[in-house]
Amino acid sequence: MSKKVKLELNSAGVREVLRSDGMRSMLEAEARQRASGLGSGYGVNTFTGRNRVNAEIAAETPEARKDNLKNNTLLRAIS
Repeated sequence: MSKKVKLELNSAGVREVLRSDGMRSMLEAEARQRASGLGSGYGVNTFTGRNRVNAEIAAETPEARKDNLKNNTLLRAIS
């Protein structure tokens, strides 16, 4: 016979983890690793939203934007 386990998340604690400096550095490292294979003209930015830290890779130069439009470079980097 198995017992049912009730799990209750501490919302404030989860939010604190998702907005922490540790999460920011982990996401930034992952984004930089993926951006490193894209070539020049792509940059990484991290920011804290309402609920969590976000990381983005963006085409910052006209050449990178053109490359992304032609080859879906950013989409391929996260796949």
